[in-house]
Amino acid sequence: MPAAFRRHTEATMTLTFDGTVIVPVADPDDGKQTTTALVSHLTDSSHVVLVNVIEKGGGTIDKASPEQRKEYADEIFAAARKPLADSPAVIESEVLYGTAVAETIFAAATERDAEAVVFSPRKSNRLVELLSGDVARQLVKNGSVPVVALPQNS
Repeated sequence: MPAAFRRHTEATMTLTFDGTVIVPVADPDDGKQTTTALVSHLTDSSHVVLVNVIEKGGGTIDKASPEQRKEYADEIFAAARKPLADSPAVIESEVLYGTAVAETIFAAATERDAEAVVFSPRKSNRLVELLSGDVARQLVKNGSVPVVALPQNS
């Protein structure tokens, strides 16, 4: 192996978040997966805001009552907080409401002057992405703040 390539592979890049990051979580598994990948990138000056977006119907009937959705968001936040239990970061959670998930997330990031939106892409197939609008793709393409996609843990 050439020496230049060896030096490059031996170098490590450390990514840390020293300010506020918005961390969207969609379900308990997603929350746990995302925060497990995030925890090693946090410092004592990190401020993590876990967000769950309750998508409003935009004039249509909602699929579940607001109380049911809030209870589910609490389950998501509980699962997401477990990997962060020993983190030095400040952790908070917030339920957001909006008709467009990605736009709602970026509005929260702007409001809180976040340094980034951080997420872990969920596994899905192309059909699901086409039908759901693929929020991950919207986050990456339409970011008003930097967006960091953490690697999926195996």
